[in-house]
Amino acid sequence: MTSRTPAFGLAEQGIATDAEIHWNLLGAPLVERALAAGEGQLAAGGPLVVATGDHTGRSAKDKFIVRDAETEASVWWGATNKGMSPAHFAALKADFVAALADRKTLYAQDLFGGSHPDHRVAVRVITELAWHSLFIRTMLVRPDDAELPGFRPEYTMIDLPRFVADPARHGCRSGTVIAVNFAEKLILIGGTAYAGEMKKSVFGLLNYLLPEQGIMPMHCSANIGPRGDTAIFFGLSGTGKTTLSADASRTLIGDDEHGWSDTAVFNFEGGCYAKMIRLSADAEPEIFATTRRFGTVLENVVMDPETRQLDLDDATLAENSRGSYPIDFIPNASADNMGPVPRNVVMLTADAYGVLPPIAKLTPDQAMYHFLSGYTARVAGTEIGVTEPEATFSTCFGAPFMPRHPSVYGNLLKERIARGQVDCWLVNTGWTGGKYGVGHRMPIKVTRALLNAALDGSLNAAEFRTDPNFGFAVPVRVPGVDALILDPRATWPDAAAYDDMAAKLVDQFVANFAQFAEHVDEGVRQSAPRATLPA
Repeated sequence: MTSRTPAFGLAEQGIATDAEIHWNLLGAPLVERALAAGEGQLAAGGPLVVATGDHTGRSAKDKFIVRDAETEASVWWGATNKGMSPAHFAALKADFVAALADRKTLYAQDLFGGSHPDHRVAVRVITELAWHSLFIRTMLVRPDDAELPGFRPEYTMIDLPRFVADPARHGCRSGTVIAVNFAEKLILIGGTAYAGEMKKSVFGLLNYLLPEQGIMPMHCSANIGPRGDTAIFFGLSGTGKTTLSADASRTLIGDDEHGWSDTAVFNFEGGCYAKMIRLSADAEPEIFATTRRFGTVLENVVMDPETRQLDLDDATLAENSRGSYPIDFIPNASADNMGPVPRNVVMLTADAYGVLPPIAKLTPDQAMYHFLSGYTARVAGTEIGVTEPEATFSTCFGAPFMPRHPSVYGNLLKERIARGQVDCWLVNTGWTGGKYGVGHRMPIKVTRALLNAALDGSLNAAEFRTDPNFGFAVPVRVPGVDALILDPRATWPDAAAYDDMAAKLVDQFVANFAQFAEHVDEGVRQSAPRATLPA
């Protein structure tokens, strides 16, 4: 028993185990135990390097929500949110509790999901791996020492990578399972060592709870400018959400998950979870520096076994190599993980078709349309079977984490944009001069220059044209940016080929949005793109 051991323990929760339980260990002891157990190795500079085995990303098809009287009408059931019966969950819970009883060592962390004292959830996370305990301690919000003795969890997560689920007994798909029971306030994760499942499960929990409080939960990064102006950056993985928010001239609130209340934007987390593959010291110096620090956890990053030097360009273990680190590893991070309500909303897309301009200004109706669309594109080589660019639509820029119907989040966003007179921007961090394989990636210096102009307000004074296909406003000239790149059609060597590709993308937008049409008003429906071939 230590000062970090809560009075309300596992026995009080009805969990019996003879395991040695390590309560709320700090970073250094957790690293020591991970090393002693052979869970990872230290790299040059001090980060802990671990491998997650077969699971190097989220197991989206293995995630379930218990379908009961509470969730039947409140959850958006379908391919993203799949149901599990209460009986199957009861069997799964019994087997998880039995597994806990058999473990010799367990780690428990008492943490908060959410930085705002009025809008946070107390979460207890029980793990069998020391590095998983370090990961979740890094990623969630850490209570003050004075809060630990009296900590009582509202929700509990049990994370057992070595547990193997039984589809017949547990009603799941494979030996991997992520199951959430909102009525019992319990999350069970088994059969995967990919640590991101834990943080995203808490995100999904907050996405379910907060809309009923009028809080807009968001899959976004956020930062604050020198004039106290908050900007939020929506975007799917690979669009630059983490990179663009880690700007030395602005204060970082957080890189991935936030809430928007009447008075603040607040981080759900106490850490950052950045993609490491091909990380550049020149383009992303603040994030790159974390790969040389003790306390960072690097997942599936290749390391020389003798020199312990990292090779961030090597994707042998995973294209989705990751690094988790406390947010205060970023020099200009917010002390309280909060900022005022946003002045700018930025939606990031990596358009591999090379159709979208590098930046466009959106009306509130257009913003809701593109928020519900959640467009980006996958490129050849990132997934098996992808040989040409493929449009990906993930509603709210985070469909896998949104338990409620997208219109719930979309209407919250539109209402807050209108109330706060927020400027909204669509930014293409993908391709220009042609589609993937023909053109080239949008230069990050161009993206940063355009974002700086948008965020400091100077872009509002620019001359704009109306995009003939998407109807949004596109700047014609921006100081310091080649005017040619602002017109994507002009960057293509074959304008007719651009028109054909634009028409294809427009059709994909329209087809995808059909599922939302009846849930939005006419102004949003009229924001749909329309392919217009030049005369």
